[in-house]
Amino acid sequence: MKITPVSLFVITMSMLFWSCQNETNQKQPSDTMSEMYEKMDTPAPVAKKVAKTLSIHGDDRTDNYYWLNQREDQEVIDHLNAENAYKENLMSHLSDFQTSLFEEMKGRIKQDDQSVPYKKNGYYYITQYKEGNEYPIYSRKKETLEAEEELLLDVNVLAEPYEFYNAGGLSVSPSNKILAYAEDTLSRRIYTIRFKDLETGEMIEDYIPNTTGGTVWANDNQTVFYTVKDDALRPYKIFRHKLGTPVSEDVEVFHESDATFNAYAFKTKSEKYIVIASFQTLSSEYRVLNADDPEGEFRIIQPRERNLEYSLTHYEDKFYIRTNLDAQNFRLMMTDENNTTKDNWEEVIAHRDDVLLESMDIFKDHLVLSERKAGITRLRVRPWEGEEHYIDFGEDAYLAYTSANPEFDTKLLRLGYTSMTTPNSTFDYDMETKAFTLLKEQEVVGDFNKEDYQSERFFVEVRDGEKVPVSMVYKKGFKKDGTQPVLLYGYGSYGATMDPYFSSVRLSLLDRGFAFAIAHIRGGEEMGRRWYEDGKL
Repeated sequence: MKITPVSLFVITMSMLFWSCQNETNQKQPSDTMSEMYEKMDTPAPVAKKVAKTLSIHGDDRTDNYYWLNQREDQEVIDHLNAENAYKENLMSHLSDFQTSLFEEMKGRIKQDDQSVPYKKNGYYYITQYKEGNEYPIYSRKKETLEAEEELLLDVNVLAEPYEFYNAGGLSVSPSNKILAYAEDTLSRRIYTIRFKDLETGEMIEDYIPNTTGGTVWANDNQTVFYTVKDDALRPYKIFRHKLGTPVSEDVEVFHESDATFNAYAFKTKSEKYIVIASFQTLSSEYRVLNADDPEGEFRIIQPRERNLEYSLTHYEDKFYIRTNLDAQNFRLMMTDENNTTKDNWEEVIAHRDDVLLESMDIFKDHLVLSERKAGITRLRVRPWEGEEHYIDFGEDAYLAYTSANPEFDTKLLRLGYTSMTTPNSTFDYDMETKAFTLLKEQEVVGDFNKEDYQSERFFVEVRDGEKVPVSMVYKKGFKKDGTQPVLLYGYGSYGATMDPYFSSVRLSLLDRGFAFAIAHIRGGEEMGRRWYEDGKL
C-alpha cells in the first residue's frame, strides 16, 4: 500500500479520533486501523504531469502541475472531485464521530450574541447576531445606550439574493448622516462600495466596484477616498469620489506603480488628515492631505527607502512615528506636522534590544504603547504629564490588546484580554485610577468552568542553544509523565505571532485527556524582530 499525503492525514486523524473516543464504548484502535487500511487498497487519484517551463531572473524551472491552476478546466475539477471522494471514502468510518464532534463544538457557541458597544462621534455602535441567522445586524444609539436603536444594516436581508455574501467596511460620514459599506458577492475579496442615507433609510444611487472595501470620508461629508485592485488583486490605486457624480469621473490621486508595494487609505484619529499608506516587506511610505481640503495635493511624510519602515499617528501639531530607523525592535519618534522627513524626527521612546514596540494609541491626555517582551504583549500607559505604568493583568501567559478606541477625549482605554483558560474578555480600563471594568466575557455555552483548566508557560532549549517559549493548557489532573497525548502547534513565518489565546473548540481535546501546546518558534515576532529575522533561511 502506498502512503500518500492524504493517507498520512487520514491515519493521523483516525488515531486522534480514536483517542478522543476513549471514554466511550467505540471500536478499539486495532479495529479502526484495520478498517482504514482495508479502504486504502483503493488507489489514490494521481495528478498527471504536464511539464511547463517557467523563466524568471534568468532561471528556468519546471512545474509539472501548473495545469492545476486552471480552475475552470473540467479535467482539473474532475481531479479535485476524485481527491475529495477518495478522502471521504477513507474517512467514512469516522463520519458519525465527526458529526458528533462538530455538534459538540457548535453547541458551545452562543447563537444570540452582541458586541460591546463603542462610542464614536456621539453614537454607540453595536453588532449583534440572532439565533437562526447567519449574518450580523449593525445598529447604533444616539448619546446613550438607553436611546432608541437605529438600524444601520441587516446583512441577513442583504444576503438573501446571493449564494455568497459578505458585508464590511462600514464607515459613517462625519455628519453622522450617510453610511458607506462594502459588499462582496463572489468570495473574491473584491468589494462594491454602496451608500445609505441614514436620515431617510434609502439607498443612494452611487456605487463603486472593484475596491478593497474601505471608505475614508473627507470632512465635507461628500467626498470619499477608496482603493482599487489590479488583475492580481493587489491594492494599487487610490481614487477620490464625490457623492452624486458618476464613478467614471472619479479622480485618481495615487498610483502605486511598484508591484512589490500595496496601498491603502485611512484617516487619522484626530480627524485632521487623510493618509495614503504604501508598504512592502522592507519599506513603507506615507502621504497626507488635510481632510478639510479633499481636492488638495497629498504630501509625502518621508520618501521610501529600502529597509526603512515607519507608521504614524497625529496629535495636536505633531506626528508620532513608529520606525525601525537604527532600531531593529522599533522606537517612537515625534516631528512637527509641517517638517516630517526623518532628519526632523526626535526620539520619544528609545530602542530596546529585549522589547518590540508593536503599536500605539493616542488620547488627549495619554499615550498607550503595545510592547512585546519575552513573548507577551504589555500595555504601557504614558500620560503626557505624570508617571507612566504598565497594566497588570495578574497572569504570566495571556494576550492583551487595545480594542476600539475612536474617542480622543477620554480617560477610558477599551482593551481585550484572553488567555488559554480565559475566554475573550472586553474591559474598560481607567488610565488614571487603574481600575478595570469588565464589560463582557465571551460566553461558552454548557458546563464550562475555567477553573477546571490549567495553563503554563515554559522555555525549551533547542539544538543551537536558543530558548523557545512554549504555552500549554490542559484540564487539571493531566499527568505529565508521557502517558497522555499532547497536540503541539507551531508556526513561524512572516513575523506572525502565535499568542496564547482561548479556544472553545480546543475544549473537545482537553476534556478527553489531551494537552494543547503552542511552540512560539522563530519566524514570528514573539521575542522581538530578531526572532523573525532568525527564522529566515
